[in-house]
Amino acid sequence: MKHVILGAGPAGVIAAETIRKHAPKDSITLIGDEPEAPYSRMAIPYLLIGNIQEAGTHLRHTADHFRTHRIDVMRGVRAQSVNTQAQTVTLSDGRVVPYDRLLVATGSSPATPPIPGVNSPGVHPCWTLADARAIMALAKPGAKVVQMGAGFIGCIIMEALAMRGVELTVVEMGDRMVPRMMGPTAGGMIKDWCERKGVKVYTGARVESIRPAPASASASSSASASAPETGWLGRLAALLGFGDEPSGATASSGAGPGAAGLAVTLSNGQTLQADLVISATGVKPNVGFLQGSGIAIKTGIVTNSQMQSSVAHIYAAGDCAEALDLASGTHVVSAIQPNAADEARIAALNMVGQAAVLQRVPQINVLDTLGLISSSFGQWQGVPGGEHVELTDRQADRHLSLQFSGDRLVGCNSIGWTDHVGVMRGLVEGDVSLGPWKDRLLQDPTKLMEAYLDRAQGAGAHALVKA
Repeated sequence: MKHVILGAGPAGVIAAETIRKHAPKDSITLIGDEPEAPYSRMAIPYLLIGNIQEAGTHLRHTADHFRTHRIDVMRGVRAQSVNTQAQTVTLSDGRVVPYDRLLVATGSSPATPPIPGVNSPGVHPCWTLADARAIMALAKPGAKVVQMGAGFIGCIIMEALAMRGVELTVVEMGDRMVPRMMGPTAGGMIKDWCERKGVKVYTGARVESIRPAPASASASSSASASAPETGWLGRLAALLGFGDEPSGATASSGAGPGAAGLAVTLSNGQTLQADLVISATGVKPNVGFLQGSGIAIKTGIVTNSQMQSSVAHIYAAGDCAEALDLASGTHVVSAIQPNAADEARIAALNMVGQAAVLQRVPQINVLDTLGLISSSFGQWQGVPGGEHVELTDRQADRHLSLQFSGDRLVGCNSIGWTDHVGVMRGLVEGDVSLGPWKDRLLQDPTKLMEAYLDRAQGAGAHALVKA
């Protein structure tokens, strides 16, 4: 059996290794469109702050890992088209690769906003190692940086930039930060926190143009700021094992900020000077090359609970897949790495003939924004006919929002409420009947732990508390 995997990110690598484990004699080809060794995009922020070197972003740290596992890795080429009848993939260099089973794990790409000047020198997404190199060359201590977008990914990038000691301004079109993760109260609290930490944030605004700054405005100050000490990114990097040693890389003391060579005009009438503009305005699945193939596509590749597409011998996983969530009966594109890993494993098992089912696509986001921890689970916006309760303590930077459907907790938001994150996840994902505890939580939402221990301890969800 010949397995071809398009995409050399976490989903592709996990799928290849799963196939090898269960089908030791099968052929596996892993195709990636970057010249780099397979790496994790989630490690790029750690690279930006100097906690790791580039090798620390690699998904596997043994040089001969893929050769040892007899996984043929093709770098720097991408799929141009798929012929589902002939079962072949045509690559960007003209080669045609046959397959018996195909996994599409091509991930997503930054969505480029239609802004005049968005392709100017000094404007970059933060998505690839090549992007990271360009950003590090410009984001010196004291440099003026404007970031477009304050969603989940944008806030992670913002954290890394702030730790480099730049003068940072964030512009978000939504009425609050992380609008797809947090409600108005919570998103506003995150904005207030960031501004107290020295990051200027404009919400309800958009960048209208980017152009070269007038000569008189381009003489930016050469005063440099010391980068903040390594915070949560550094600690988490060590825990996750990205790299063996911190790189110790810091901006050269002789390299001050750039010449503030860009003028960024906002919809509120302001014009900001910038040495660097970061575009973090969302992503879109990489599925364009499948148009006309006969594979069903909505936002992503539509799959069933086995991660199988509408074409029997083709599977999908990760950001490019629109996976069936059996719990809700809906299809979901979930661009988070844990879900990509689960989908890849399920797809790989089915590709080698072992029946496996993806039970649900968890909607989970946990974010640390300059030290403020926030989380959202499930249907945090609520459901028609549902009930909800909120508890907010702005002075303590704490917020809790619970959403119910019947006697089930179906979604929640929290800020600064770290003790019960596992409990919230367990109640939402476990679809736990709360019985009389629902009314008690409506009166006092802080009783989550008691409700969990009483109603879910025997429901097999106890392990989630430790997750």
